[in-house]
Amino acid sequence: MTEPHSPNAAPSAPTHILHDVFGYSAFRGAQAEIVDHVIKGGDALVLMPTGGGKSLCYQVPAIARHRREQGVALVVSPLIALMHDQVGALEEAGVHAAFLNSTLSLDDTQRIEREMMSGRLVLLYVAPERLTTPRMLAQLDSLHERGLFSLVAIDEAHCVSQWGHDFREDYLQLNLLHERYPDVPRIALTATADDLTRADIIERLQLQDARVFISSFDRPNIRYAVVEKDDARKQLLRFIQDDHEGDAGIVYCQSRKKVDETAAWLVTEGISALPYHAGLDADVRKKHQDRFLREESIVMVATIAFGMGIDKPDVRFVAHLDLPKNIEAYYQETGRAGRDGQPADAWMAYGLADVVNQRRMIDESPAAEEFKRGQRGKLDALLTLAEAHDCRRVRLLAYFGEESERCAAYQNACDNCLIPPATWDATEAARKALSCVYRFHQNGGQRYGAAHLIDVLRGKATDKVVQRGHETLSTFGIGADVSEAQWRVVLRQLIALGYLRTEGEYNTLELTASAREVLRGEVQMLLRQQSDAPKGKAKTGRVTRTARGGKDKPPPLPLDEQGLERFAALKAWRAEVASEHNLPAYVVFHDATLAEMAQAQPDSLDALAQIGGVGAKKLEAYGREILRVLEGA
Repeated sequence: MTEPHSPNAAPSAPTHILHDVFGYSAFRGAQAEIVDHVIKGGDALVLMPTGGGKSLCYQVPAIARHRREQGVALVVSPLIALMHDQVGALEEAGVHAAFLNSTLSLDDTQRIEREMMSGRLVLLYVAPERLTTPRMLAQLDSLHERGLFSLVAIDEAHCVSQWGHDFREDYLQLNLLHERYPDVPRIALTATADDLTRADIIERLQLQDARVFISSFDRPNIRYAVVEKDDARKQLLRFIQDDHEGDAGIVYCQSRKKVDETAAWLVTEGISALPYHAGLDADVRKKHQDRFLREESIVMVATIAFGMGIDKPDVRFVAHLDLPKNIEAYYQETGRAGRDGQPADAWMAYGLADVVNQRRMIDESPAAEEFKRGQRGKLDALLTLAEAHDCRRVRLLAYFGEESERCAAYQNACDNCLIPPATWDATEAARKALSCVYRFHQNGGQRYGAAHLIDVLRGKATDKVVQRGHETLSTFGIGADVSEAQWRVVLRQLIALGYLRTEGEYNTLELTASAREVLRGEVQMLLRQQSDAPKGKAKTGRVTRTARGGKDKPPPLPLDEQGLERFAALKAWRAEVASEHNLPAYVVFHDATLAEMAQAQPDSLDALAQIGGVGAKKLEAYGREILRVLEGA
């Protein structure tokens, strides 16, 4: 924390802006150092977890430089939803901000361009596609010549690496900002980037001389859990009903069809669910997104087209019905839960088909082979996390180069720390599986998929097995003591670790060069035990469970009975204001701010101004109404 705000600070001082505009008395963590560095004209790369306050790292410098007559700050933002929310929140706080995107009419576009060119605008949000147009560059040239181009913020900077290779190629053109305006400070921000992605961002944005600020990646309020798919929709329903009835959440699916089907099915089961994907009409997407942002109990079932930049603070869970493509994507998507710091869940179900599908998508990508190799390595890291039987939080943070201790002591420990899983030694099973694949190759050079391999290992003389003469192989039936479900786990792990790979349209299995290590017995494979794993090979562990329901959502602070009544009254008042202004409720005030009001019971505007999140503009706009609500509650 920095020194608290001084009432005598200059209007352009960072602490004055933080208090006067945003209602906070001190910066958190590295925020103050980042803000000071950028205000002074330095470039920065900022890695900070979702909910850690990344936006303030460029918004405060933008306001400070504008007050010093240094003009307009440009924010490169990937999604329209992010622009709308950020601009709405800034305007609500009294900061003149706008966005330029395809949702605007010609008149509105021209009006905003005039505001930008005059230098009156503090922040302008644009997509990378618009930034690289001749018209936009000509306008920026003019601003720069007149000394009215204050800084550039590239939000969600990981997109430069993760998206630029496959689609939205305009991300790869963002280096022109440095080439064209070398004296304009740049700040690139992301919630996650491993060493490879970080290096890619630095190279592509020409940030070699920038200071790199890395905050802890730990989100201690999130509980991580991964389950093997066994009728995944019903597993998801049990998870929601047991732990999150009445809560807002996001369910990610890989395909649009699965999104539509899952959302419709959840509705039949009594869950208020909505679909969201790029195949829906734009008006429908906007309607669904608005409902999710404004209502408390909506479950959004979506592809990854939804979520980036969504600032809704009270998302209590993020669930994956399909495997994300890598740990960065998983971390980004799960990070949309619990932005308010309250307990939240990251739940995922996955199976062998997920592994195969993700590998196929990488292989069929038009990207260069070097990039594909990197993506395969990242997928392997995610699979290792999913198959882990030790602390998931330790593994997750280690991926980003951060050491940590087991999260068993956390209030929201991962599933493996809450219920340590039993394990079994699958080394011999793995050798049998690889030996069988080798026998297929010897017996005619053909390749077969996982289902056929398991049938042969378990000694099932199906028509396909008999037709190919595989009941005569030495490996026929050598795995009869291992269940079909357990064989799927073994094969999934062999693929995850690169000892097997899938090939072609039918996902047939082929040995890799490293399979020899397993066949020679040089690699031990200790796997999570399924309920029907081979007897005598389990390592049992302590079983505990901490369930938390979403039905009766507690406030972020402990309140007595009268405090709860004040909190409820404030939430009702906030809902009316939000509806009147066509804003999500959290843009008016976060729950944490309302809870602090309910606890402190301020009886004057001066006392109300001391509540975190109450800036000067909001105090002027809502102060007397809030005091009235508190007095009447």
